[in-house]
Amino acid sequence: MKAGIVGLPNVGKSTLYNAITNAGAESANYPFCTIEPNTGVVAVPDARLDKLAELYEPLKKTPAVVEFVDIAGLVRGASKGEGLGNKFLANIRETDAIIHVVRCFDDENVIHVESTPDPARDIEIINLELVMADLEMVQRRIEKASRAMKGDKKYAHEVELFTALAKHLDAGHAARTFDCDPDDAALLRTSDLLTLKPVIYAANTDEYGFTHLQENAYYQTVAGIAKAEGNQVLPICAKLEEDIAGLEEEERALFLDELGLTESGLDRLVQCAYDLLGLISFLTYGKDECRAWTIRKGTKAPDAAGKIHSDIQRGFIRAEVLAWADMERCGSVAAAKEKGLYRAEGKDYIVQDGDMIYFRFNV
Repeated sequence: MKAGIVGLPNVGKSTLYNAITNAGAESANYPFCTIEPNTGVVAVPDARLDKLAELYEPLKKTPAVVEFVDIAGLVRGASKGEGLGNKFLANIRETDAIIHVVRCFDDENVIHVESTPDPARDIEIINLELVMADLEMVQRRIEKASRAMKGDKKYAHEVELFTALAKHLDAGHAARTFDCDPDDAALLRTSDLLTLKPVIYAANTDEYGFTHLQENAYYQTVAGIAKAEGNQVLPICAKLEEDIAGLEEEERALFLDELGLTESGLDRLVQCAYDLLGLISFLTYGKDECRAWTIRKGTKAPDAAGKIHSDIQRGFIRAEVLAWADMERCGSVAAAKEKGLYRAEGKDYIVQDGDMIYFRFNV
């Protein structure tokens, strides 16, 4: 999974990036501190995988991973060349989701490019710049399809569809709100449009605002916008998360407990992204390796096998499955087998979150 981090300059993007990747991206109190995209790959926290590694003591433990891309802050007029962020939008076109960081706190010592925080206005600025960037790409797609149509009339519908989308974008509307049938929607998805991607609004608060969300009018505004759009909102104190990320594991657990939290911001962000994208993990296990694999909900066993290797998918015979909850309750795979909980599933089996799977195949 890959997520792109966007937002106005100085809203906490790089601080959040530092917190979730612990990569030390530059973060300072002036616009355009980030002038090159920062990319970090982080392990997806998974207590189930940790437990399997304890049981099997494998040579290798491989978690699922999330790649985060932090680009320069976008400003009003970025699509017309203002600021630096627009030149880096190409870096997040191939992401699965967008994390839109919104400042939800007052601090006269932290510069705001629009003078004062206003989440609704700030969100509108970024969304409009993404829409305008998409409009430019759609116009290029129309030009390309129009040239192709001269030699092949099958491109006529593509020209018609993207011309209608261009009008929708030009009116300031996101591509995800464009009404079309499933076949046309599939065609639109081939264009990597930014405003087709699901969004997580990371409402960046100060420590007081984080612990008093009901009183935080800024956060409530962002939550309302996210709900209306059908997107997700995640309250987070990026500075606090950055401090937590620098602690040793035991100290981190104590700090989270003092704050009344059971999960770090990374844990919550990953879960939020998984929910938004409809993702789950299945597990493979053994002395050589214990590993978590990310798939979409509804994936059938042969397709899940294909995540491991195309040969396993091609020669799929069956999946030998043990639900994580059953293994945890029994204490071991052997004990679960004795109770008849280890089962064989065929090609139509839909993999469930936490399934422990051994694939049988023949090529």
